[in-house]
Amino acid sequence: MSPRCPDCGRPTMLDAFSGEGGSAVGYDRAGFCVTGVDINPQPRYPFTHVAGDAVNYIREHGHEFAAVTGSPTCQFFARVTRWRGKREAHENLIPATRDAMVETGRPWVIENVMEAAVSGELRPDLVLCGSMFGLKVRRHRAFETSWRALQLTPRCAHQPDAVPFGHKDEARFKTALGCDWMTNLGGRQAIPPAFTEHIGDALLAHLAAAAA
Repeated sequence: MSPRCPDCGRPTMLDAFSGEGGSAVGYDRAGFCVTGVDINPQPRYPFTHVAGDAVNYIREHGHEFAAVTGSPTCQFFARVTRWRGKREAHENLIPATRDAMVETGRPWVIENVMEAAVSGELRPDLVLCGSMFGLKVRRHRAFETSWRALQLTPRCAHQPDAVPFGHKDEARFKTALGCDWMTNLGGRQAIPPAFTEHIGDALLAHLAAAAA
């Protein structure tokens, strides 16, 4: 049986490389009890949070959760990093994250920028855009899942008044993402909760089928 929170009874989720909690809020809405871990303290994170190395924490504690999700830092792949000429200053953490997740024996999800999928480093089982969920924001993210989730979403269709990534009005951008509680920096790096609520629904169905 998948581990459940002793207080709320919901399946537990470890949210690695948590940032300020965009991913976590979506999984919470889907029905998970979420705990975050990030190398930096995250005072705006809406749930239980641990400051520590994310990959090590997955290795040591990931098996204690019903599922594990993670968003390894994207600077190694992101186009803006190449523009600034600083790619060599960042590590590709996707392989180490995947290996740690596999070792837990739990279902897992890895998220990253589209460049990681184009490079072949991340298998894009799901490619999600804000426009698929009625969000007025242009943000695309790729997700690799241990159970090879199916893409059951409308086609991407940007609205004329969508807010592009990097919009100078950062407050407007994080509001469009559905991440009002975040700092501007947190909003720039966030996964819209709508993305992970969608994935969380599929993950709960996967857990139920595995338990049947």
